[in-house]
Amino acid sequence: MPINTLATRHAQYRPNHNAVVFEGRRYTHAEFNIRINRLANSLLTLGLQRGDKVAVVLDNSLELLEIYQAVAKTGLVVVPLSPLLRGDGLVTLVNDADSAAVITMQSMVAHFDAVRERISVATDRYVITDADAVPGYRNYHELTGAASGEEPPWVDVVDEDPYNIIYSSGTTGQPKGIVHNHYIRMAYCTGFTASYRIKPESVILHSGSLVFNGAFLTLMPAFYLGATYVLMPSFDARGMIDLMAAEKVTHIMTVPSQIIALLAEDDFDEEHLPALEMVCSVGAPLHLEHKEELARRLPNRFYELYGLTEGFVTILDRDDFVAKPGSVGVPPPLYEMRIVDDDGSDLPAGEVGEIVGRGPITMPGYYKRPDLTAEAIKDGWLYSGDLGYVDDDGFLFLVDRKKDLIISGGVNVYPRDIEEIVIQHPAVTDVAVFGVEDDRWGESPVAAVRLEPEFGADPVAVLEWVNDRVDARFQKLREVIVLNEFPLSVAGKTLRRIIRDEYMEG
Repeated sequence: MPINTLATRHAQYRPNHNAVVFEGRRYTHAEFNIRINRLANSLLTLGLQRGDKVAVVLDNSLELLEIYQAVAKTGLVVVPLSPLLRGDGLVTLVNDADSAAVITMQSMVAHFDAVRERISVATDRYVITDADAVPGYRNYHELTGAASGEEPPWVDVVDEDPYNIIYSSGTTGQPKGIVHNHYIRMAYCTGFTASYRIKPESVILHSGSLVFNGAFLTLMPAFYLGATYVLMPSFDARGMIDLMAAEKVTHIMTVPSQIIALLAEDDFDEEHLPALEMVCSVGAPLHLEHKEELARRLPNRFYELYGLTEGFVTILDRDDFVAKPGSVGVPPPLYEMRIVDDDGSDLPAGEVGEIVGRGPITMPGYYKRPDLTAEAIKDGWLYSGDLGYVDDDGFLFLVDRKKDLIISGGVNVYPRDIEEIVIQHPAVTDVAVFGVEDDRWGESPVAAVRLEPEFGADPVAVLEWVNDRVDARFQKLREVIVLNEFPLSVAGKTLRRIIRDEYMEG
């Protein structure tokens, strides 16, 4: 089930169907396959061979979409890295992946030049996509323009061949390169196509970063079926709504911060977006307040995915949302899930424990880290590090990350429980709760909030409002701080750790 034949197949059988739309440029499957072939042949002229790793540090672009397909045809391995990486983080991940080439953009040149002597990539294998002449870098479009648009030499790719390495961390701690092979990516193709009711005629729009694994939840179904994939350079709520209407978009994958921004626009609704069939939230829990508003504006379209890049998911289907709005759904077909205690024993419905699961997308392991792999996967089960419980119907309810647990007065306090109360305040648009040291209680919760300016609310008023409504003493907030913006990862996730660290630094 390798994915190396998909682009060729669609060029033959769906040649005139739109494959890609990006910043007003459109390419049919026949046209886009020629671009993919030119890149595939160019990579081979650099001396790259099956199994070689290609580190890619790019913003959303046509070139990145071409790379994702060209590596499949040539048996190369793509290593998508965050454009936010700098210095030691950049060196560590490029080297850890044993990268044989680097493809990047002009905005990263200064950052690469500062550390190139520490990176083990041959000097003639640095390629730049968006500049004509930069010393020390090959020009992407010169390379591809000189290459053949015919199919590259056949490579007998097999299921177990790695397709990508995605790093879960890099600026702090030990790097963990999550390996996905061709079989796993084909399971993304088939499984998420079914789960999201995607068809060959679907129009999928993506505005988040393509280096985030969540992008593959709809990108791989688009590859698989030959659907139309509309890509934005970056997220912009107003621009996204206008583009969805113009292109008659049917499916979007979002993170909570994007949904919050979209809900701030009055025309993010069924009347203005009648073609839209799916709005899926991924990456972090979406607060119930926002779920309910989304369901009111776009009924029977909301899906939520809980999952790990390492390879386990649950999906709250659009048809289950009304009955289970606080849940993140159930494992799809072919997946299994358990809730276990600290000893690994199964817990009954209603009891909180660690979420463990397995399925066809479970990684073979972390790249070159059998020690970390053994900690994450035990007897074939992936241990998530997340806490949750199932109800009597088997639906999963997230509680929190183990590492975000607050212990106050010896009692477990889950930040998400408090966040669900804070977000109900009419002036609060977003919230992140974290624990800080407390001489009396061990830890106490603090809430960072973003406020609607027209409400004129102050942090003390929000604090009093919340503490009047929490269930117990140990959930009472010690302080509310107001931020204009939350720090976000390249995936659009709120970086709670950074908020906490900056708070502690004063």
